[in-house]
Amino acid sequence: MLCLGFAPLLALVLGATLGAAFPQQAPKSCSLSKYQFLVPHELKAVKKMKDHFEDIMLLSDRKCNTMLFHRKWNAAELSVPDRVMLVEAELDFATAMLGLPADPRFAETRQRPLAFLTQAREDLRGCVATEAPSHQPSGKLRHWLQKLQMAKKTETDGCLEASAILHLFQVLNDLRCAALREQCT
Repeated sequence: MLCLGFAPLLALVLGATLGAAFPQQAPKSCSLSKYQFLVPHELKAVKKMKDHFEDIMLLSDRKCNTMLFHRKWNAAELSVPDRVMLVEAELDFATAMLGLPADPRFAETRQRPLAFLTQAREDLRGCVATEAPSHQPSGKLRHWLQKLQMAKKTETDGCLEASAILHLFQVLNDLRCAALREQCT
């Protein structure tokens, strides 16, 4: 009789102990609402960095043909999961390029935009993981992602960096469109 009462109690204690030892993580939520209207000081920091970079570019002899951000479509034409995937790829690319070694004067200018873009990328990763973990990109997006991969293999780091920085406002517009979800037109 004692064994029958003891078994359920033992199971309850073991279950509670194991539950505490291996807590289940709550699914990460997808909230991009803070990117629907970008904060003016973040935009100002990006503009300052872009302007500084353009001044540096004028003094360099860089010859680039990267047409990565010249697309015949815009983010609003994509489905919401495609938009999130597009912006995640754009932010991965931009943060990687801003993370390259740079002249100390430019490195300081890009710290704030890099931190902002890195945070946005992390927020987007949570959205991809929760909302569309097995989403297959549309033909438009798949073609652009292939173009991005090809550019990474064939272009110089300097040209890739220039393309990323000179098109940051397009990336920010795409981020805003992804945050607006179905309301982006």
